[in-house]
Amino acid sequence: MSAVAPSRGRKIAAVVLLLLLAACFVFYIHTCISIVRQAHTDERRPTDAIVVFGAAEYYGRPSPVLRARLDHGLDLFRQDMAPFIITTGGSGKDPRFSEGGVGHDYLAAHGVPDASLIEETHGGDTAESAERVAVIMRTNGLHSCLAVSDAFHLFRVKRLMADQGMECYASPRPGSIPHSLGARFWAVQREAFSYALWKLHLT
Repeated sequence: MSAVAPSRGRKIAAVVLLLLLAACFVFYIHTCISIVRQAHTDERRPTDAIVVFGAAEYYGRPSPVLRARLDHGLDLFRQDMAPFIITTGGSGKDPRFSEGGVGHDYLAAHGVPDASLIEETHGGDTAESAERVAVIMRTNGLHSCLAVSDAFHLFRVKRLMADQGMECYASPRPGSIPHSLGARFWAVQREAFSYALWKLHLT
């Protein structure tokens, strides 16, 4: 009897482990599919604010990726999708500049009134920026937003904003889906992994 019980216990543990692994696999595949679907969906509509998520800046000038995001946010603003644009992102290698500040200045130089611009300049990553944007929105009585970023990034952005109690829609910047199959595969994997870490409270 003593030999049978441990054997049975090991079988039960093995079954439980397999079920957990299967559940994780299903969750991961579902996340990847959802990321791809979101990437191909433009949900532009009138909201309280357009939120342009940051990317690299080079000593006061937006990188090509950030500039493309800002240009798309500018197009949405000119289409009257929202009365405000919130730019996000903290400082990079040069503490004199932040992604949010550079975004603000770029949009101001392209004709967006200062009264329509809000900058978030301390977020070190997407999750931190989402938290700070939510605080800014609540402080200003804003409840809905149209998020602008690269296509595969927007699934995670929407979940982060929803977790902060914000009604969030997404509009990917044009041309942000990689051309090669390999680049698209790794972009999806990176976002799925980041999302999984966030769901597990590891980031």
